[in-house]
Amino acid sequence: MKRQLPIKITGCEVLLLAAKALYWPEPKLLCIADAHFGKAAAYRALGQPVPHGTTAANLLHLDVMLAQYPTNLLVFLGDFLHGPHSHSPQTLAALRMWRQRHAELACVLIRGNHDFRAGDPPVDMGIEMVNEPLLRGPFALRHTPCAHAGRHVVAGHVHPVFQLHGKGRQRLRLPCFHNTDEMTVLPSFGDFTGGYAIETRPDSRIFVTDGTGVWKVPAKKELKEIVLPVSDFE
Repeated sequence: MKRQLPIKITGCEVLLLAAKALYWPEPKLLCIADAHFGKAAAYRALGQPVPHGTTAANLLHLDVMLAQYPTNLLVFLGDFLHGPHSHSPQTLAALRMWRQRHAELACVLIRGNHDFRAGDPPVDMGIEMVNEPLLRGPFALRHTPCAHAGRHVVAGHVHPVFQLHGKGRQRLRLPCFHNTDEMTVLPSFGDFTGGYAIETRPDSRIFVTDGTGVWKVPAKKELKEIVLPVSDFE
């Protein structure tokens, strides 16, 4: 299975990545949505028993992606930090170490709803902060998936997922890219996030990823039974 899937949007070829990101090769622009760094730390601060190391693991995934796809500009489509408690020393230390590894990389954060609550990341991280939309070529880069006249919107916010049906009672919810003529919504980059179930529609395309590959979900009239390339799921 391919770790990337090229599609055409408004005449531009972009790559949907198994790492839950969108890459536009021509300007070497990489978009990720809803990282929610420090979410586990925020939950632990509220007394919830959640795992450690989610931010570090997501940053390592981002390292791998940046090594594979030459990037001039990394755009975070909102919800960089999860909440005020995400400014924990451990979370900020991990983010600063990541930023030091990529000190020359231009980074822009389009403020999302969680960013307004969490506050901007520290200035020394060198991340440019902007409000939506950020216009680049034929695209309007946003956090919230709202239409923008004359431009194709690339957004996040809703954490789209799609439920696939395997043999018998097998079910699997996977992160997905949801594409229409007006908009492409990216899955949540962060692992410790929920998801909003997307249904197939005649006017849209759904591309799911299991982290190792990306593939297109057949149209509803063709969607009978899919034998998944994923084993041992319930």
